[in-house]
Amino acid sequence: MCAKIAAKVQSMSLRARHRVHALSAFLILLGCAAALAQTDQPAELSIDWHTITGTTRTTITLQMVENPPLRRGSSIHDAAWTSLAALHTDMTRLTLWYPYPRLAVAELQPPTPTCTSWNFDAIDPLADDFFRATNGHSSVFTMSTLPTWLFRDANPGPIPASVDEADWAYEAGTGLRDPTGKEAADYYARVAGWYTAGGFVDELGAQHRSQHHDTIAWWEVLNEPEYEHGLDIQTYTRLYDQIVAAVRQVTPNTRFVGMSLAEPMKAPSKFEYFLNPKNHAPGTPLDAISFHFYSDAQPGEDDKTEPYTFFARADGFLDSVRYIAEIRRRLSPNTQIHINEAGCIAADDLAQGAAQTGIPPSAQYWILCGAMFAYLYQDLAAQGIEVLGASQLLGYPSQFPSVTLLNWQNDEPNARYRVLQLLHNTFGPGDSIVRASLASHEVVASAYIDLRGQRKLLLINKNPRPADVRCNECTGATEFHVDSTTPQSIVESKVLDGILRLDGLSVMVVRLGQ
Repeated sequence: MCAKIAAKVQSMSLRARHRVHALSAFLILLGCAAALAQTDQPAELSIDWHTITGTTRTTITLQMVENPPLRRGSSIHDAAWTSLAALHTDMTRLTLWYPYPRLAVAELQPPTPTCTSWNFDAIDPLADDFFRATNGHSSVFTMSTLPTWLFRDANPGPIPASVDEADWAYEAGTGLRDPTGKEAADYYARVAGWYTAGGFVDELGAQHRSQHHDTIAWWEVLNEPEYEHGLDIQTYTRLYDQIVAAVRQVTPNTRFVGMSLAEPMKAPSKFEYFLNPKNHAPGTPLDAISFHFYSDAQPGEDDKTEPYTFFARADGFLDSVRYIAEIRRRLSPNTQIHINEAGCIAADDLAQGAAQTGIPPSAQYWILCGAMFAYLYQDLAAQGIEVLGASQLLGYPSQFPSVTLLNWQNDEPNARYRVLQLLHNTFGPGDSIVRASLASHEVVASAYIDLRGQRKLLLINKNPRPADVRCNECTGATEFHVDSTTPQSIVESKVLDGILRLDGLSVMVVRLGQ
């Protein structure tokens, strides 16, 4: 058809052809103007409150990793722990992790025939503050770093004398000196005794007494084992079984989280192995598995490109979760899935150490990370995932400052903290998910009815540009949002004209009443 038209134009006179070209240009401009006008129109949100598509099971929470500013005597200590307590989250995860060995390992030297090195002096204040801040709520405990001396080929070098000095070389060794895992299990049984049973008996038969009788609802077995000591899934599974059996003897009501993978998208065979009960000792509980997700940009990316990279990575991760959930359904359907580290990492924040400047990312970065976390929630809630945890309460130069929810200099909450707070205060397990449709590439919307019958909407603008959404039934409703205009606050306003106005990368919640 186009070829025929071209031939006809060629046969016309020059003046006639000029008229055709002018008319064509006019029509093209007219079409473009119409398209632009159409683009400027608010996208229409349609909600069918009578069609329930699912029920949420997802607990919204966060993890806390030990850092020097969280220690007593720090200028932000009180405010940081107050910020954690103010969230009132369940399933809050305490991760005592190796970059600060004296804050994460309770027996830094191997026992000798005459003495042991058990010492909780630096660890106890952090644990006490954590259990106090999460009092009345369930929590997850993971003293995830194995003492390096448990590995026969480890040579981490001297341990820093200062509690506050990071040592990224401490995690060393790949072969356990006791391949059965019993020696590692005994270590964790004693840790459990210290915190839940008032003490323990050490390797030489000496009694160590504590004042702790804490309740540990959940215990996570190690952290990112494919990186920390490079454990294969068979070795990890043997360790898991031994540690669970030993800790259960001390605290029988504790439940357990396994796997804790850093790279779930690269390891489908690990899920196939670990979730198969045949690969575990008889009676070993498979209460939950966990894995992590961090969206990161490439070096050189900036505010213009990062949103597209981050959300594309999020989409890839969410597809992987569907695959993992199917393995879970097939092999161990009662096992929960905990995504207990979810966040963003700035491109220049992947190498820790002396070169780390600690310069905060751009203001937009924190808004983007908050929007991505909300984006993960609306999809994972629909998938029936049990836990989504933001990482982390406080990042700090020498340990991933770009993942923080609080400013490490003054404890001011950033946009990530406020989005977490907004989501936690609005959504939770038991909400009914209802059918919602929105013809937009930029804005994602989902709708819920809670157990009290209150109707609620969640909208996320994935684009740095503002976007409007028409919701006629929202007129008179109350909306709450976190965006670039007030990134450290949750702003509340009334919807007056049925138009929901979302700033770039805004997260908005609308409460419509019953």
